[in-house]
Amino acid sequence: MRSNARLATIGGRSLRPKHLLIIGVLSLSFSVSFLVRSQAAEFGFELNEFDPFFNFRATEYMVENGIGAYHAWKDPLSWYPDGRFVDESSQVMLHVTAAVTYWIFGGETTVYDFTIIFPVVFGAFTGIVLFALVRVMAGTTAGLFAAMLYSISLPILIRGPIGWFKSEPLGLFYGVLTAYFLISGLKSKNRPIAAAKLAAAGLFTGFALSAWGGNQFFIIPIGLFLVALPFLRSDHKFLLWAIPLYSVTAIAAMQPFYRVVNYFLDGLGALAMIAPPAIAVACILVQLVSRSHKRRNGLILLGGILVGGPAIMAAGAGDSIFQESLRYMTVINPFLAGSGTLLSSISEHAAVSPQQSFLFHSVLMLFAGTGVWLVTRHIHTDKRGFLSNDMLGFALILGMAGVYVSASFVRLEVFASISVIILASIGLAALTKYFFRTDTKRPIRMLVKLPYAAVITVMLATPMFFPVGADLFSSSSAPPTILNGGASIGIVTNDWLDTLEWIKNNTPEDAVIASWWDYGYWISTMGERTTIADNLTSQSHHIKNLARMMMLPPDESWELMNEWRADYFLIFITAHKLTSEDPYYLLRGGGDESKKQWFMRIGGYNVNDFVESDGISGTDRFWNDSMLGQMIPYQPVTYVNPANSNQQSPTYVPNYIGLYEKQVKLPADGDGPLRLAYASPGYTTEHNAPIIGVFLYEVNKDYVP
Repeated sequence: MRSNARLATIGGRSLRPKHLLIIGVLSLSFSVSFLVRSQAAEFGFELNEFDPFFNFRATEYMVENGIGAYHAWKDPLSWYPDGRFVDESSQVMLHVTAAVTYWIFGGETTVYDFTIIFPVVFGAFTGIVLFALVRVMAGTTAGLFAAMLYSISLPILIRGPIGWFKSEPLGLFYGVLTAYFLISGLKSKNRPIAAAKLAAAGLFTGFALSAWGGNQFFIIPIGLFLVALPFLRSDHKFLLWAIPLYSVTAIAAMQPFYRVVNYFLDGLGALAMIAPPAIAVACILVQLVSRSHKRRNGLILLGGILVGGPAIMAAGAGDSIFQESLRYMTVINPFLAGSGTLLSSISEHAAVSPQQSFLFHSVLMLFAGTGVWLVTRHIHTDKRGFLSNDMLGFALILGMAGVYVSASFVRLEVFASISVIILASIGLAALTKYFFRTDTKRPIRMLVKLPYAAVITVMLATPMFFPVGADLFSSSSAPPTILNGGASIGIVTNDWLDTLEWIKNNTPEDAVIASWWDYGYWISTMGERTTIADNLTSQSHHIKNLARMMMLPPDESWELMNEWRADYFLIFITAHKLTSEDPYYLLRGGGDESKKQWFMRIGGYNVNDFVESDGISGTDRFWNDSMLGQMIPYQPVTYVNPANSNQQSPTYVPNYIGLYEKQVKLPADGDGPLRLAYASPGYTTEHNAPIIGVFLYEVNKDYVP
């Protein structure tokens, strides 16, 4: 059958074999992405990580009370006693999109179950939108490669599995959709359609920024691209209204979102949204009025702006613009990495190592580099060139910006992934066009095509299976965090779910529960109780006081708890029993016993006062004179040297490992500052497996220091 043979006619359009191929590849991309993201469901159908629990509760509130009530909602369960204005501090479009799609498609499904599957659906759909973007840039072949590469991208998959009702999956969907409408609008020859697409790009820019604050890093390559456009294209009269149309629409679309206006437009975002179109228009006008040396005059103006603008801002005119949070300034200036203790304590804000970068992108780096080399050297089969200048410029700008911004935080590797995927898909398309060209004899073409296809298939499939244990399927198959507390030990239990259910059913409805901020959203959403701090981390003084409560001597800690009106204090401990006969345990699995160093740093303490030289074992001061040491229901017994026949010492010796035995120091019937109100089954049931223990202590209001 000829490749262009007509199969059917639908609505006046012909259906041909190539259309079936496109549909098949996109269906495969969606299915692979959906199935790989859904692997975690085998452990339990629960929301994953921490933020999704608040996002679920906010979405549920909107579904039950309407969008108007949501905008006026002050959540009383967050940040006691202040509460939280949800509309001003949340990814509003995440909640709006989830609520609207639930009203349309939810049916009899609960909101909880709907939000579990929500990121999988939108994450998989993003591959189709990426196909559309790359197709506009570099053709259908490149678009199909992009869709398939997206479906198996490790950084994207691990930031959007089932239950990951966080900002990234929907944020990337809106971000890529923004880029598609912008590029498609700029390439459209029909001016009314171009205007509609550019306006849609502006609208989705506002949606993207509201759905995920990280999307403001999409603004960087877009701004650079707008500045470059007057030198990449000659249709200046079109650009003269097209560029401002996008920018004005985008700024207008941001206005309904308090957080975007106050935390983006009221800072560097204003510069990013206003300066590039203004510079582009100025360069266009200079070229239009110049009789000769048009491009040179435009470049002179651009150079003057690039030199003079920063100089003026450095002199103090732009001081107010740079009042940005450390999180975002670290991305702009990577040398700030590690300068914020609270920021550094968050694992997803760790810097990306070369090993991680290679694991994430591996062979795609080769194809991306090949794509850059081929398209810039004009290796193509048609006379028009493989990429137009503006599309080549956008691909290169996006690639460089994506790699740059992702270098600061692991969670931003999704931007490097999008950039590398686009460049790699262009490279693969260029190679495919080159090896499948029609200017050679048929036998020679067959000898070239088959080895090429085999080599490409093997190279693209390799990261799916190697390295063993860190391959695509292993890395994306992990239990929801609430089933192991985020512990590093391989265990799945209901300890957290049982604890939160106990809290909901056995504590007063107005109870205030203190805990490390990691667990705040779980307590307020599943336990339905008020917390002093949660995962928003917007009020750092609350978090510092929680750290102080844990590290202060028990009497002083009790006084601070009462000052903050805490009724309970919750801690999370992981342990591993050595043998069924021995009563000894190891404590180092990712619970509060492993986070204590961060409590000390954030609380303003000297870590060396509480931790031995190995950076793990607690000192006598920690175990005897800190509230956390008293709350941990274990006590060191001996220290052993595993490298020397388990030689023992009653006190800490470098290179020795501490062994612990169970000991509740603040029992339920005691008269101390706290009383153990609940211990999860993982602790109370004797077994030889790793232990996850969640402990809830009631503040003894009658205690006398």
